[in-house]
Amino acid sequence: MLRLFIKNVSVTLIKKNNVLLTDTTSFQLASVSKVITATAVMLLIEKGLIKLDDTFASYFPEFPYDNITIKHLLSHRSGLPNYLYFLNDIVTSKNRVLTNQEVLQLMVEKRPALYLQPNRAFNYCNTNYALLALLIEKVSRKTFSNFLREEIFLPLGMRHSGTILSLDIFEKAVSKPYDNRWKIIEPEAADYVVGDKSIYSTPYDMFLFSEALYQGKLLNPETQALAYSALSREKKLSNYGLGWRMKDFKDNDKKEVFHNGWWHGYRTAFHRRLSDKITIVVLSNQLNRSAYQTYKIYQAIDADTLFSAGADEE
Repeated sequence: MLRLFIKNVSVTLIKKNNVLLTDTTSFQLASVSKVITATAVMLLIEKGLIKLDDTFASYFPEFPYDNITIKHLLSHRSGLPNYLYFLNDIVTSKNRVLTNQEVLQLMVEKRPALYLQPNRAFNYCNTNYALLALLIEKVSRKTFSNFLREEIFLPLGMRHSGTILSLDIFEKAVSKPYDNRWKIIEPEAADYVVGDKSIYSTPYDMFLFSEALYQGKLLNPETQALAYSALSREKKLSNYGLGWRMKDFKDNDKKEVFHNGWWHGYRTAFHRRLSDKITIVVLSNQLNRSAYQTYKIYQAIDADTLFSAGADEE
């Protein structure tokens, strides 16, 4: 039995223009964007255009770190420093646009020291996914925005999804981010770096994305199993695969793959329980940590399931 629970915890009004949010209002996915970026990479792998063990430098010879692979980037085991930190003077600028290509170029010029040796340990890092967006562009010969649009969003009917670089398509239906005092957070230079964040979508569009995965329409089961494989044994029940966080609950044989995100005022959660194909999407455009309390939604769903089962038995 397929069940869906979608919760939108957004503000009632976009205060700046007094425009009501609707089910077609798009939210910045923050780091949930990484799930989509990773899926795009896995699509290229399925097409035979790249391999997990290819080095990033084999596609970008100027890249100053020779032994970092695509797998290392996807699994956050590259050891690279986070561009949000070593380019802090740039990323926080309000009057500047920082691009993925510029992030790469500045890495070539500055050669920041590795945080860890590649594959030594898990180290969550936005740089990994900013570089993967460039890889997608290089291999597909399309912009990152167009690749997502043509290979994922349009085929799946995700009509209200896109990147910050393609928001002219649905600009009027994009939510604004607020801080905890309900003040609008203005864009800064780092907002225009895509892949690690800056993909926008709606709860229903993300449901369509999840369903396509469940049904094997987007990636085949073997590729998904690879993506959901735990690659960082530093943690026991909570782990990271290829673009997905995961939890294994051995007592009831339930596996959850998920990603959370935060960027400026946006708080996001995208959780999928593989055993019963449940999808939970929580999107917020205000500093609201309750967006991450998906366990309460699971509890409500499971309690309702038990109640329904008991009623059927009567």
